[in-house]
Amino acid sequence: MNTITTRDGTQIYFKDWGTGQPIVFSHGWPLSADAFEDQMFFLTSHGYRCIAHDRRGHGRSSQPWQGNDLDTYADDLAELIETLDLKDAVLVGHSTGGGEVTRYIGRHGTHRLAKAVLIGAIPPLMLKTASNPAGLPIEAFNQLRDAVIADRSQFWRDLSLLFYGYNRPGAKISEGVRESFWLQSMMAGFPASYFCIKAFSETDLTEDLKRIDVPTLILHGDDDQIVPIGASAMLSSKIIKDATLKVYKGAPHGMATTHKHQVNEDLLAFIQAGSTPSGQLRTQRELVGAG
Repeated sequence: MNTITTRDGTQIYFKDWGTGQPIVFSHGWPLSADAFEDQMFFLTSHGYRCIAHDRRGHGRSSQPWQGNDLDTYADDLAELIETLDLKDAVLVGHSTGGGEVTRYIGRHGTHRLAKAVLIGAIPPLMLKTASNPAGLPIEAFNQLRDAVIADRSQFWRDLSLLFYGYNRPGAKISEGVRESFWLQSMMAGFPASYFCIKAFSETDLTEDLKRIDVPTLILHGDDDQIVPIGASAMLSSKIIKDATLKVYKGAPHGMATTHKHQVNEDLLAFIQAGSTPSGQLRTQRELVGAG
């Protein structure tokens, strides 16, 4: 297996496919690099080098008690990028992975990057506070913690319905996708399953967003039941310079799977496109059908 060992001795597993400009993927909680295989296979087939790691505590990486926070996640990503000596890279982050990408830029800058993509991402802040009234109340995240402790295997099965919008009337449910979600989730260790909830819900990434100075694509479904669009993409797109916001009508949180063909095409077009003039915000509302 491809692994790196971080400064604190944690082994990080990663996939490394193809050659060309590197595209680096950061997955969401509680999944693994497998969640991005549709995008990786597509982009590798179009001449890019695609790399995706299992975040510490998740998938095939080590399951340490310590370091289940966005600062450490971002530093692990930096060690991977530096170890592989990646340059002109495009970072793609989904959900918590979008927070990881954002915090990476806030802590390590963009000197190795060409562009960034946030998909259903958590920034700027998921938790409802006096200064962030659009966020979710702390009770919602306490319920997640309680569910992880009570029976996380059943919780992952239940969560898959909301994750992919399979609880909506008329939804075309793939039991295979649900089983894959459960399998990836069960590979996450108990510490990461629990502590990552605080990481993705209570970390304020506003200042990190302001430090993003490369062209950035933001993709989000307006029926995201995990990371509501009003408290995330709609705000992040106003903070990031060189941001393009594309809203997928009716799409769920797991849009990289349910709308994979459109996501793949949007990623390819963005990666291939020239840079947007600095400071210009282009906001697009696209009505995108199921992929």
